[in-house]
Amino acid sequence: MLLHEGRVRRDFAANTRREERHMLPSWEPLWPYRAVLAVDARNFSALDSKGMQQVNADIPPLLSQALSASNVSAHWERRMFGQHAGDSYVAGMDPEVLPALVGCFPDALRQALARRRVDAPASTPLQLRVSIHVGPLPHTGLGVPMVHTHRLLDDDALRTLLNRANPEITTTAVIISQRVYEDVFESGCVNGDVLPDQFMRHLVKVKKFQQPAYVHIPGFDWRLADPDIFEPLDTTDAATKKPVPASEAAPQAVPSVPGTVSFSHSGEHGIQSYNHFGAGRGQ
Repeated sequence: MLLHEGRVRRDFAANTRREERHMLPSWEPLWPYRAVLAVDARNFSALDSKGMQQVNADIPPLLSQALSASNVSAHWERRMFGQHAGDSYVAGMDPEVLPALVGCFPDALRQALARRRVDAPASTPLQLRVSIHVGPLPHTGLGVPMVHTHRLLDDDALRTLLNRANPEITTTAVIISQRVYEDVFESGCVNGDVLPDQFMRHLVKVKKFQQPAYVHIPGFDWRLADPDIFEPLDTTDAATKKPVPASEAAPQAVPSVPGTVSFSHSGEHGIQSYNHFGAGRGQ
């Protein structure tokens, strides 16, 4: 009798626990945050077959050299969802490396590309676009942050900058998401040699994607260029609807038609302006 009563009590308690579990709300854990690094070669389709094969073979070692010089080679060896296409590469890493990717990697990549040019002077100069983003992603890498990383890489302003640049001088153009910019510079962890003012803020519009981002050309001072090199950023942030400080808003200048770069110089004869009509969207 006592054994039967004990069994009944145990069964009742087990059923109660099952019912309580059934009543609890269901949720899934957020995927781990990943720093996503993507690169793409400019004008790849203009190369002949041998040139394409050479660029395809050169991109992984160039990235390894630049990341090693940035002191993140160990993280790169543990990269996730690495994908190497003909003219591009994308991979995920731990987000703790973001200060290195923003502060050290761009110039390290520029130097690696310069060494490639010295070692193979007869080859066509290689220019790389780079995008850096961060967000929760599964081990497959499939998710919204990955899509946004590629939208940043496809930004027309980033393409136009390299189209207009001398490929012997400017080999690297980097764009980082606003989330990366804020996380890195507000943390104070970025390399002290790189300043927030070396990143130009503008609104990226690719398909349905529309978000502020920051463009960086290693070694370039944006005060030397007219901000109208980009489409002027609305003084209302598209993502947060918060007013952008006047110091960050693009100043009013003489309107320029799409496809031009304007530079102004102040001297003893007043302000002298120069407009250059550049190429359109490239590959």
